[in-house]
Amino acid sequence: MGISLQSILRESGLSSVHSAGPDAWLIILSRSCRMFAYGASSLVLALFFAELGISDEHIGLFMTLTLLGDVALSLLLTQIADRVGRRRTLLAGSVLMVLSGTTFALCENYWVLLLAAVLGVISATGGDFGPFRAIEESTVAELTTPETRTDVLVWYVTMASLGSSIGTELSGRMIEWLQARDGWSLKDAYHMCFWLYTIMGAVNMATNLCLSPSCELAKRPDGSVAESSGLETEGLLDRAHAGAGDATPRGTEGKTVSKPWLKFAEVSRETRSVMTVLWFLLMVDSVADGMVSIPLTTYYIDQKFHPAKSRLGDVLSASNLLSSLSNIFAGPLARYIGLVNTMVFTHIPSSAAVLLFPFPQSLAGTFALLLLRVGLNNMDQGPRAALIAAVVRPEERTAVLGITVILRTLASVTGPSVTGILAGNNRFWIAFVAAGALRLAYDLGLFVMFINIKLHRQETGASRDGDGCENDQTEGEIRV
Repeated sequence: MGISLQSILRESGLSSVHSAGPDAWLIILSRSCRMFAYGASSLVLALFFAELGISDEHIGLFMTLTLLGDVALSLLLTQIADRVGRRRTLLAGSVLMVLSGTTFALCENYWVLLLAAVLGVISATGGDFGPFRAIEESTVAELTTPETRTDVLVWYVTMASLGSSIGTELSGRMIEWLQARDGWSLKDAYHMCFWLYTIMGAVNMATNLCLSPSCELAKRPDGSVAESSGLETEGLLDRAHAGAGDATPRGTEGKTVSKPWLKFAEVSRETRSVMTVLWFLLMVDSVADGMVSIPLTTYYIDQKFHPAKSRLGDVLSASNLLSSLSNIFAGPLARYIGLVNTMVFTHIPSSAAVLLFPFPQSLAGTFALLLLRVGLNNMDQGPRAALIAAVVRPEERTAVLGITVILRTLASVTGPSVTGILAGNNRFWIAFVAAGALRLAYDLGLFVMFINIKLHRQETGASRDGDGCENDQTEGEIRV
């Protein structure tokens, strides 16, 4: 054989996942189950409200306010995570997930459901906008080495897409099966999907209880203090700085918790000048995603073509499965063509699919665009994480990444309300055209502004001066 099993495991990153240990496996399992629940709810959420007779404007308002609740919950839980313990914080979030799911499974009052979504954990978009991901990825960074971290986080994303795919498929099939039974209405079937959501929340609680003390920031094997708080949200390509002695921010020696909004003042002017551009571009992309989230997209398809729920679930499941498979290739592709090129050239087809989505007059054509959009949509996540790590100093990462999460979520808040107004005036299609145009603007802006950053120089051989500061090899490559 020309290719050995060992080389396949190494190139695919599975050997890195194996070496990360049981805690990392449990975190991957936990997110996969959570995304299973999000996938199931993304298929039925907007349809559930429509079945209850809720107006399009109120559906959009629900999603907007739920995203605002996610922002507040993320700020709270990620701030206390390192102080009270990451495992306890994740457990608390899982309890909120169970409570929210139970409320949706039992209740049909719009305002009660809104309260449960805002104060609890319900995915309004089908994505992972709550506090879980930030804490989990920070924990994965704690459990891995710089050499294995990216591979483990790629599989963290890949298995999440697979979980979402299975959840969507199962919920669609379950709705059709339950409707065919005597005494089951469509609303009853939707309620059962939320019971499934509740069960997955309980599984999250169980996996969190099984995590070991190694997940905690204060429990590093070498006894050192980590450089960041629980808001580190992306996988980090940090080979150049592994073991650097200046990782602890000034004035935080001996502390395990830092507040991102206070640390912002410590972010260098060079980093702010670069990140301001990236923050703006990411917010443009997030506005677009909020306008045409998966629940709103399924609602649009249902209103336009009225397909069987099982068929809609099949296509969404296939889309997420395709996304899961494509994510595996994101890491190797980035090594060959670069991080920015991978982000841009895998995202442009997805953006174009959003722009063209309202135009096909056949269900098959619409489903084809949905497969293209979802299948390639997440390939930029790993490279984006590496890009942020490459342009930010280690001691600034927590503040920068925390701000990134909040800004992206806040930007996505406006989208559902805009789409709700458009849908209520029979102009739903405009949301897709506008969102596609915004996504393409993000892609082109990212290419123009960041293509000349010398990422590989920093990853393999960036040097530091006597003060522990990086020589001008990354930030200085970009003019903003």
